[in-house]
Amino acid sequence: MDANERKLKGLIRKGEGISTEFKTCRNSLGRDVYETVCAFLNRHGGTILLGVTDSGDIQGIEPDAVLQIKKDFVTTVNNPQKIHPPAYISVNEVTVDRKLILRVYVPESSQVHRCNGRIYDRNEDGDFDITDHTRQVADLYQRKQATYSENKIYPFAKLDELRSDLIDKCRRLAGVWRDDHPWLGMDDMGLLKSAQLHQADPETGKSGITLAGILLLGNDQLILSAVPHHRTDLILRKVNLDRYDDRDLVRTNLIESYERIIAFVQKHLPDPFFLEGMERISLRDAIFREVASNILIHREYTNAFPAKLIIERGQVRTENSNKPNGFGALDPANFTPFPKNPVIGAFFREIHRADELGSGMRKMMRYGKAYGGADPQMIEGDIFRIIVKVPEFGPVGEVTGEVTGDATPKQVTKSGLSRAHEAHDGAHDEAHEPMSEIEQRILLACLDAPQNTPELLALLGYESRTGNFKKALSRLLDLAFLEMTIPDKPRSKKQKYRLTERGRKLLKRIEGG
Repeated sequence: MDANERKLKGLIRKGEGISTEFKTCRNSLGRDVYETVCAFLNRHGGTILLGVTDSGDIQGIEPDAVLQIKKDFVTTVNNPQKIHPPAYISVNEVTVDRKLILRVYVPESSQVHRCNGRIYDRNEDGDFDITDHTRQVADLYQRKQATYSENKIYPFAKLDELRSDLIDKCRRLAGVWRDDHPWLGMDDMGLLKSAQLHQADPETGKSGITLAGILLLGNDQLILSAVPHHRTDLILRKVNLDRYDDRDLVRTNLIESYERIIAFVQKHLPDPFFLEGMERISLRDAIFREVASNILIHREYTNAFPAKLIIERGQVRTENSNKPNGFGALDPANFTPFPKNPVIGAFFREIHRADELGSGMRKMMRYGKAYGGADPQMIEGDIFRIIVKVPEFGPVGEVTGEVTGDATPKQVTKSGLSRAHEAHDGAHDEAHEPMSEIEQRILLACLDAPQNTPELLALLGYESRTGNFKKALSRLLDLAFLEMTIPDKPRSKKQKYRLTERGRKLLKRIEGG
């Protein structure tokens, strides 16, 4: 019996309570399971075990019914006609006493949710419909707003103070991953309300853009008027330990803050060759995608403590203010995800800048040791800290690191690394060849709109067309990931480069990896 099974059996022995609910669910879901989801979202979160009776008898779920039950559950909790606002919740298969059950972790939400138009709350005895109890509903709204500062409403903030170009960019990013995404058919205000970035205060009746909306989509002046201390400090400190070797002080919206964190990391950290099965992935990007989103999503923005990402010799460490759900180092084996800013987190997931709750941490732990030789550390407290060990590579041509999917390091020279690339590339068609960093950056630069050569060079930080730039652009055109807007006049001064559908699919694969 492994540790997870022992933990689950211990949870079952304790019986149902304020944060635990059992549902029999042999071959289909009962309708009351969604009332429990609503109640957990409104209270302090909890775990639902499907396949366990009220008395704690583990009956399991019929194997043939598992996939349909999971599909029905995920579809329903994302349906605003059933759960409003919709919830982003995952279902995991687990085995206890050789019987298959489904474990549903429901995080506490910063919103007040309804199931079939009714509001449910939770206590030790189960789920209670409090819709017609005005005082209890008011208390629930007050508790949510007091606990989650991201919901604070700023009536003075106007729609025209938000970045319309940024809203449109996020709309398109959401559409890259889901062709029928509802944001695609909404105007800007509809998108804000759908994402819970524009809310109404039930006590005062005032409505407006929330702190989350300002941080995600506001112009810089609006952000600094609402949160004057907002900043993320990116520091490289390897040679000059008293000061720094490079620095980027980020005081802008969270979408572009994320992109600047990733760009800073890509500028200063190596990206060793890594095979998982037959697929090449970027260890660096997989790890620091989670680090970047964690710094931004789980920060307590009412605290003036500045967030930091510091690249040092052999490690990267981060710090951000936090409302702790405990203290000390987090144990991945016994970790229960606790959202600090659920609305901001949900928005990041919609545009694919973050993984579902908990899975990003598991991915970081999975790849961290292969990348830097040691497991990442996460320490919860009033200041949340992450420490990730990183490799230190010498000049080009010296021995560098290659890592295979079994996380077993191998040492190869630069020529050996090239042969590894060639062997890998030969096993795939051209669409699966690994993209270099500059190629990925060119594709991302063309995601929102066609770009001409000077615009691309400016976005990439190049003063002139280098050999690497010309080679990367040529390859992207050859592989049909980009196309010319004036194909019959390749040397036209008005020539721009546009992302193709094939290129969009490639970006989806790269960022999804």
